[in-house]
Amino acid sequence: MDRRKFVRISAIGSAAVVLDSCTNTNAQTNVNFTQTKPIVVSTWKPGLIANKEAWNVLKNNGKSLDAVESGVKTIESDVNNKSVGIGGLPDRNGIVTLDACIMDHQYNCGSVAFLQDIEHPISVARKVMEDTPHVMLCGKGALDFAIDKGFKKTNLLTPEAESDWKKWVATQNKKLPEINHENHDTIGMLAIDSDGDISGACTTSGWAYKLHGRVGDSPIIGAGLYVDNEIGAACATGIGEAIIKITGSHLVVELMRQGLNPENACYEAVQRIKKVYSNLKDMQVGFLAINKAGQHGGYSMYAGFNYALKDNNNEELIDAKYEMEW
Repeated sequence: MDRRKFVRISAIGSAAVVLDSCTNTNAQTNVNFTQTKPIVVSTWKPGLIANKEAWNVLKNNGKSLDAVESGVKTIESDVNNKSVGIGGLPDRNGIVTLDACIMDHQYNCGSVAFLQDIEHPISVARKVMEDTPHVMLCGKGALDFAIDKGFKKTNLLTPEAESDWKKWVATQNKKLPEINHENHDTIGMLAIDSDGDISGACTTSGWAYKLHGRVGDSPIIGAGLYVDNEIGAACATGIGEAIIKITGSHLVVELMRQGLNPENACYEAVQRIKKVYSNLKDMQVGFLAINKAGQHGGYSMYAGFNYALKDNNNEELIDAKYEMEW
């Protein structure tokens, strides 16, 4: 086994030992494998816009990988979205740094972290996946790679975001803003194409005013995003540190492997975080999942998390169930 393949699949190894006795039986029993396809879901209200772009690919029998890349790119280019791409709120030093990852139905994946001056980190992540033997590139190395691949440097700090940052700098305590329904940090997207293949993408500018160099869950395969074409896929949003500690998206997929539907799998991931943290104040996290049948669901720690759905019959924003009120 080559090193790259080992990196892609090693996250499932230990869980496979534990789950071996119940994996296939439970999944087959509880999941209707008559697929709803194509279908796309994505986190938060901007997902409605992203889904339209993804659907333009899916409705023409396009590949789910192309759909998720195209979908989240629309949000990366939205200067009015302060959580993703150009226009994203900067770190405490006033620098916009971006994270993203992408994964297809064959465990191929690519990621960039702490990337600066590039508008579409998701496309750079795909280039890492397709054009290198690696999974993740970070910082200046990711930027150099992007430039080498023809991406153009762009000033990501808009006047509006800079103004917000300066106001924050002027505050006395410089407290990091809460991550909630008004201030969230990610768009994650999951799609099944007409061939029944699943892909996912996740992209963010991260926690506003974070320490320079901080990286959250969004570019980490298994934390911010995970795809298993036999079972389903999941993505995450919210406090990345909490999601990393439980490898949240991989956990959700493995729970679906045991037979849980997407919503219940997301619920159990939230319960895991409740066990990890004694203080849940401001601990907003949300998970979104889709299984091989096209069933979808989400769950969050606090109220306010929602996700967008698009298929042949539906186009809507769905309020996810949650553990607590604010």
